[in-house]
Amino acid sequence: MASSPTVGLYYDPFDFAIDDDPYPVWKRMRAEAPLYFNEKYNFYALSRYDDVARALPDWQTYRSGRGTTADILFSGIEVPPGILLWEDPPLHDLHRRLLSRVFTPRRMLAVEELVREFCVSALDPLLDADGFDFVADLGAFMPMRTIGYLLGIPEEGQQQIRDRNDKSITVGAEQGDLSQTVIAESIAMFADYIEWRSTHPSDDLMTELLNAEIDEPDGTRRRLERTEILAYTAMIAGAGNETTARLIGFMGQLLGEHPDQRRELVEDPSLIPSAVEETLRYEPPSPVQARYVAADVDLYGRAVTEGSYMLLLNGSANRDETKFTDPDRYDIHRSGGHLSFGQGLHFCLGSALARLEGRVAFEEVLKRWPDWDVDYGNASRARTSSVRGWARLPVKTG
Repeated sequence: MASSPTVGLYYDPFDFAIDDDPYPVWKRMRAEAPLYFNEKYNFYALSRYDDVARALPDWQTYRSGRGTTADILFSGIEVPPGILLWEDPPLHDLHRRLLSRVFTPRRMLAVEELVREFCVSALDPLLDADGFDFVADLGAFMPMRTIGYLLGIPEEGQQQIRDRNDKSITVGAEQGDLSQTVIAESIAMFADYIEWRSTHPSDDLMTELLNAEIDEPDGTRRRLERTEILAYTAMIAGAGNETTARLIGFMGQLLGEHPDQRRELVEDPSLIPSAVEETLRYEPPSPVQARYVAADVDLYGRAVTEGSYMLLLNGSANRDETKFTDPDRYDIHRSGGHLSFGQGLHFCLGSALARLEGRVAFEEVLKRWPDWDVDYGNASRARTSSVRGWARLPVKTG
């Protein structure tokens, strides 16, 4: 079973048993096989902090244009234009400049009270119950409502979009049988909303995308094509829902397991942003970034040739003993950063929104419930090749 010279060491992003707790495997990889090779899927992996931090911004060597999740990259399907995560410069730079005008500090500031209202409406009806589900009742609801509001998608359509997104990114026990239609179907579901918004403009992202002009490399300006607007909208909706839902689930788990730190947050809510950062380091919702190797590179005395697949394990890098003291300990007072939002030109554009949503969610949770116990018997994992976390995380509060 081993696909490394190190006996018994095996890493597979599609293996559920590994995905449940990948950290022991990643720890061995950092120590024994910092350049790991998997023969079954024909990929390399980097697991040490310095290597991952160096590779993430190096787009000339490690390209995103063929997909940034293992299932998309390994399948060889053609990815559509306009999905920022799956682009390289110069196209990436054009599109990122446009979206950076959309995710402005002003808009993030304006959305905070809305996020709080969504949290209150989700949590208040549960006050008389003996528990709730951090993902089903809060994590799957509030980010979906927030991103739906920002995009301009009516409430009745938001759950359908989330259900479709869950279906499209879920993988089986083996590498998913992805077809070209999976991505196309996920994008097409937004077409009616965009056409309606084109004649009913509002203060939302879809209207901004419909009105946006981008500068081409030759100096000309043009409006976005409908296919580009569709791809942008699908990307923002998917990324804005999924990762924040998993962050909230992990915070529910970790604060449930660390009651002393949870009570510190109850007594001093100003520590909650630090708890969000430590959760992102300790259990990143997106712990594996896939890249296509565009130029030969020598790593640890081995030639990794152009055309190879490389997995950059930012989740492993976040637990690197050479970077973090006692990295397997959850500590809301820790400082020192993490790689959970990436590095360089693909640094997560939605990071400020994710941090805001995590902070506000736990301000509201801790106001209502200073204590809870995780009901692991009824908890379940989400299974995707890109996002890791809980699909359900019920807790007992009574």
